[in-house]
Amino acid sequence: MKRLLTTLTLVAALTLAACGDSDDDADSESSPPAEASQTEEAPDAEAPTKKDKEPKPKPSGTKLAVGDSQFGPILFDDSDQVVYLFDKETSSKPECYGDCAAEWPPVLTKGEPVAGDGAKQGLLGTTKRDDGSTQVTYAGQPLYYYAHEGPGEVLCHNVTGFGGLWLVLDAKGDALS
Repeated sequence: MKRLLTTLTLVAALTLAACGDSDDDADSESSPPAEASQTEEAPDAEAPTKKDKEPKPKPSGTKLAVGDSQFGPILFDDSDQVVYLFDKETSSKPECYGDCAAEWPPVLTKGEPVAGDGAKQGLLGTTKRDDGSTQVTYAGQPLYYYAHEGPGEVLCHNVTGFGGLWLVLDAKGDALS
């Protein structure tokens, strides 16, 4: 037992000596010369940093902009799809669900909506729908698409359906008549 204890003590002492914190050994083996480390740590002031090279993330929200139509300048999304308001809705709370939402899908967003050319960022907002999705509003009005229109088409302005009137709107958020 005494021999085992002596052997363990000797092994422990050798281990500490090999892994010890000797300033000379540590500096000569792992640290670069002082001049080299200063050069690496002090980047040239004119050199672009990694942060400068990374592209800024694009806004993730639905983008609305003003475009021309047979009714004058009105709001479109960034896919050139016209947006409508439903005059039955007198607040930002959506009332178009079920068959109504199938015919008039809500304009949804995954981030804050973004104003494009002619649209006003201050008039953009959002409201929660019953299913938890986020619908875009403009001047406090929930916005919708007409399901049977293609990009650039304005087929259902001033059309009655589902208990109200569907209208396009201008950059100020006013419904056109």
